[in-house]
Parts: sequence; C-alpha cells; structure tokens
Amino acid sequence: MRAAKVILIGLAALMSGCGSSSAPDRQNATLVLDFTPNAVHVGVYAAVARSFDQGEGVHLHVIAPSASTDSVKLLQSHRADFAILDIHDLAIARERGADLVGIMAIVERPLASVISAPPIASPRDLQGRTVGVTGVASDTAVLRSVVSGAGGDPRRVRTVTIGFNAVPALLSGRVAGATAFWNDEGVALSRRRPGFHVFRVDQYGAPSYPELVLSTTRATLRSNPSLARGVVRALVRGYGVALTDPEGAAANLESRVPGLDAKLVTAEMNVLEPAFETRDGSFGELDLGTLRSWARWEKRFGIVKRLPNVTRMFDPSLVAGTASLLGS
Repeated sequence: MRAAKVILIGLAALMSGCGSSSAPDRQNATLVLDFTPNAVHVGVYAAVARSFDQGEGVHLHVIAPSASTDSVKLLQSHRADFAILDIHDLAIARERGADLVGIMAIVERPLASVISAPPIASPRDLQGRTVGVTGVASDTAVLRSVVSGAGGDPRRVRTVTIGFNAVPALLSGRVAGATAFWNDEGVALSRRRPGFHVFRVDQYGAPSYPELVLSTTRATLRSNPSLARGVVRALVRGYGVALTDPEGAAANLESRVPGLDAKLVTAEMNVLEPAFETRDGSFGELDLGTLRSWARWEKRFGIVKRLPNVTRMFDPSLVAGTASLLGS
C-alpha cells in the first residue's frame, strides 16, 4: 500500500526467467514484494539466505516494486509468478476482473491503524479534528471503522490527503491523527517521540483478517502447482526461522538489503512477532471463516462494491500440512 522508491534494477532480466528451469531439478520463480523490504518480509529473506527455496526445488528471485500497483500488474502480465499483496488490493483487483488467488497469509492480522497525537486518548476524540489519509480507499474504511467502533461519528472527522507522510505530519502537529501501519509508522513514531496512541482497526470493529497475502494467478496454480507448493513451503520455513530465531532472521534480512536500520528492524520484529502466527502457533494459514467476516467488513465500509467470493479468492490448501516445517 506504500509507494516505494526502490528502482527495479535488472527487472527485465529477472522477469525473463519466470517459471523456467534454472537447474534440472529447480524452477525459477519471481516474487514481488508489496513495499520496500522491511521487517514484515523477514521470512522471505531468511528463506532465500538459507536456501530453503532451493531445498524445495525453486530458485526464488525477490524484487521490490517501484509503485504500489506494480505487483498486480506484473502478476497479470505474467512477468512475475507470485506477489505479496495487501488484502484490499487483492480484493479490488479481483473486482476489476483479475483472476488472482491468495494462497498464504504473510501476517495473520491487520496492520492498519489510526495513530493519534498524545492528547487524543480515544478515536472518539478525533471528531471535529483533522486526520491525514493517504488517499486510498482502504484508509478511509479504516478511519471510519475505528471511529465508529469507538462510539464516534466518522462523518464529524475532517480528512486531508497527506500521502505516505504520516510520521512528519503527526510530529509537526499538522494533523491530530493519521491512518498508518502500526508495525511501521507506529514503531517509527514511538522511537522519535513517545506518547502517540495507536488504535488498531481490529480492536475497533474489524475482524482479525490477514493484511498481507502471498498471491498468484489461477493460471499459475493450474499449470504449475508444484511451483506454488514449493514457494509456500520455503516461505513457511523462512517464517519459522523468524519465530524461532528472530535475531538470525533479522541478520538474513539485513545482509540481503543493505542500508536497513538494524535497531528499527529489531523494534519492528518485536511488535510483529505475534502477528506472524495463529493462536495455535502455525504460520500462513488462511481461515475461510475469518475471511468471510473480513469480506462483509470490506463491503460494508466501501472498499469494494460487491461481496468478495472468499472461496474463489483464496486457496488455503497449499499451506495445509506445513506446520511441521516451522523452524526447520
């Protein structure tokens, strides 16, 4: 959901090998991230750094998008095999006719939130004040859900489009609140100036849906199910490392993505860890009951016009039976 500034150096060369064999027993696969590499992607980089992908018969190329819309476009044009998508982007793409399928949860709960200045102790207190939003439909839905979930009237909240500048807008006092990710801007703000309040959307009326989902096209699932299975298994193992050896997984991420702030990565991983796994300790599962609740919320707050068809939109079968791979 963020407009990343990473340039896709050598993208054409990577794309040309999608799905082809890099060795007699290995297939190439390209995975596009949802945003600039950060702590939420730690399991992806752990999987590659530790050759879990190759152990599953896959040579995984990981690239970052130059814009938030790149991932869907690359999947649809078959220039990428897999992409990590925000669940709202997946729903919108499907409503527009893209036959994309979510096959694995990257996080098991929403990362969306409304962050407020220290004097704003409740989302109700945002009534009559100005809140910054990025301009995407899901932001407005999150704001409405949080304010109404706290007993307030979202119609009484003024909004201003600030793009992806929640941190400076809040620090400067330009806005009283802003829609943002609690694992990203929330952590950055707490390091800069304590006292900001974070109102997570699933604490104010939204179901605990998986914010980020590994996705592919239905055509890829049909033509090359072994490739999809191998990627899923490699990532489950990678996120198993993130849960059992977070310091080692963070080191894998930092070694593959130069320039990351190691202290920030650690702080983000500390808050993300509970979001990586389900209540029973498994990773990557797509629970259709939870997703049906999410679909109703998605339509109610206007992110999509039609109720998402959960059974067509998600295929949880590839993650089934992978619990034993965690930490392997």
